[in-house]
Amino acid sequence: MWILLAFVSAALLGLYDTSKKYSLRGNDVIPVLFLNTLFCSAIFLPLILLSQYTGLLDGSLFYVGSGGWDMHRWIILKSSIVLLSWVFGYFAIAHLPLTIVGPVNATRPVMTLVGAMIVFGERLNGWQWAGVSLAVISLFLLARSGRKEGIDFRHDKWIFFLVMAALLGTCSGLLDKYLMADPAEGGVGLDRMMAQSWYNIYQCLMMGVVLFIYAARRHRREEGTVVFTWRWSVILISVFLSMADFVYFYALSLPGAMISIVSMVRRGSVIVSFLCGAILFKEKNLKAKGLDLCLVLLGMIFLWIGSH
Repeated sequence: MWILLAFVSAALLGLYDTSKKYSLRGNDVIPVLFLNTLFCSAIFLPLILLSQYTGLLDGSLFYVGSGGWDMHRWIILKSSIVLLSWVFGYFAIAHLPLTIVGPVNATRPVMTLVGAMIVFGERLNGWQWAGVSLAVISLFLLARSGRKEGIDFRHDKWIFFLVMAALLGTCSGLLDKYLMADPAEGGVGLDRMMAQSWYNIYQCLMMGVVLFIYAARRHRREEGTVVFTWRWSVILISVFLSMADFVYFYALSLPGAMISIVSMVRRGSVIVSFLCGAILFKEKNLKAKGLDLCLVLLGMIFLWIGSH
């Protein structure tokens, strides 16, 4: 069940990346990021209130558990890591083709795999190793294909931003496994809905401070800086992200869920974002990237077989 939920989360993440790209093209990044955290908070705040002050959500998947400072300090830490990853990632996707961003982001499971093996002692079977190997090969080929578009991976600062976003995202993924794990297994035992709901609230508060400082400094900048333009796709960013994270947290909470596999499958979102980049944004060099993308899909199939 958890592997199927990982695939659903991957599809939603692909739509999330597409909405980000459309919203950020020629747009001011910081206001878009703030609105994302604001809308996500607006989605989960009613669930928090209904769970704490009524019995309407008792026993349902949407019930938000409660906890003291021991729980909230971990959520604040997660919020800080994720928000920093988003800042790097949003600036990167605003300046790079979506068919480049997806493949580079897809290296996250490799980082997560190494981390999971070191931290949690997870082990993969032969099918899963084959899937991981195919994914790694395909990602390097996809990254190489991007160089034909004049993007120097060694010196482009937006590539650096993208890599930093991936590294911080990996740290967040490993932290999620620790937070969701039962205390008897050495984890925190954090309620998944509590984690998802409150980390959005904390992110919104953090981004509110960032936006205030950012807006104040804009008055001293030169004219010609990028200004914010409202687009309805900004709302879709929050909707797709909230749905993808809900499915993701639920998958990790199920018995036997492996963070290395869930994270690898979630990076299958590159398939959705690749198709959207080709169809909606008319991006280039699609034949070479498409062939490499087939290896990603084959790797996902091997992971599916290995999980059974």
